[in-house]
Amino acid sequence: MRISVRGLVKRFGGVPVVDGVSFEVESGKLVALLGPSGGGKSTILRIISGLEKADGGLVLFDGQPVDHLPARVREVGFVFQHYALFRHMTVAQNVGFGLKVRGVKSAQREGRVRELLGLVGLSELADRRPDQLSGGQRQRVALARALAPQPQLLLLDEPFAAVDARVREDLRQWLRRLHDQVQVTSLFVTHDQTEAFAIADQVVVIHRGRLEQAGTPLELLDRPATEFVARFIGEVNVLLADVRDGRAVAGPLSISLDRALPGPRVRVVVRSYDLKFWREDPGMATVARVAALGDRVRVDAVLDGGMPIFAQFPRRSSLLHGVAPGARIHVEVTSAQAFPDEGEEH
Repeated sequence: MRISVRGLVKRFGGVPVVDGVSFEVESGKLVALLGPSGGGKSTILRIISGLEKADGGLVLFDGQPVDHLPARVREVGFVFQHYALFRHMTVAQNVGFGLKVRGVKSAQREGRVRELLGLVGLSELADRRPDQLSGGQRQRVALARALAPQPQLLLLDEPFAAVDARVREDLRQWLRRLHDQVQVTSLFVTHDQTEAFAIADQVVVIHRGRLEQAGTPLELLDRPATEFVARFIGEVNVLLADVRDGRAVAGPLSISLDRALPGPRVRVVVRSYDLKFWREDPGMATVARVAALGDRVRVDAVLDGGMPIFAQFPRRSSLLHGVAPGARIHVEVTSAQAFPDEGEEH
């Protein structure tokens, strides 16, 4: 099923929480709605599902408007953040509940439940109740239940937020593999950029109720449309710089601009891996801290003039030789994006 969202508007108490959002989800794709908490992502998901009514705009399924249709007939599966499982039911009963409500015969229902429990790897736990399961197992039950009626669209609202970091990583990869098997159009909400980039075919960035950019993970990384996208995705330095002869000058750094920008000042966004540091006298910066982060090393430094800057390197990078707190270093920017300085913090 192909999903089209056109000019979506939703207000609460007269305040717009979704403000003219438009995007497309191609059939069979796994798409992330990404952005800070409170930005309107879950409201968009609920409008698509029919659980909320929009104040303006359209939602179309395969080119047909569905705004007039109640949630129960939209053929949408919804997975909530906190599972919403029935505590008094077994795993099998939870998965089959939607089918039972729809009047599916017992034998057909039991066959579908067995199929889904096998698909999500929970066949051995069919007779357990939710309080006998781990958080990751409960989330898989919730997903199986959403898939039971064979929906045309699967919506997931922060599906992994309630589990710890290690389980969350395992569930991400499991969801991607499951999606590749079932091929149902899927849209999930997250504020976690790592999660979105790890499993989504396309990412739709929402901020303060508005669309910032939609594209593949690589498009958002390499060609951010706005300063917000550039800053929100990945670990970055933001340098306030003067424009001189087509270059951005920030203290001792002179950075090539990727495009002409109006005004004498710009904000330059530099990703932590797009910087090179190496030991050099007299250098242009002083190392303040070196921190090992697993297979990466973060180096914090201060440019001459007082501007802080940081970079990350593979742990065994030759560039780290002699780089220690107090050392003088040279700094090179290998790639950057510049945006007009509008005199405000984002």
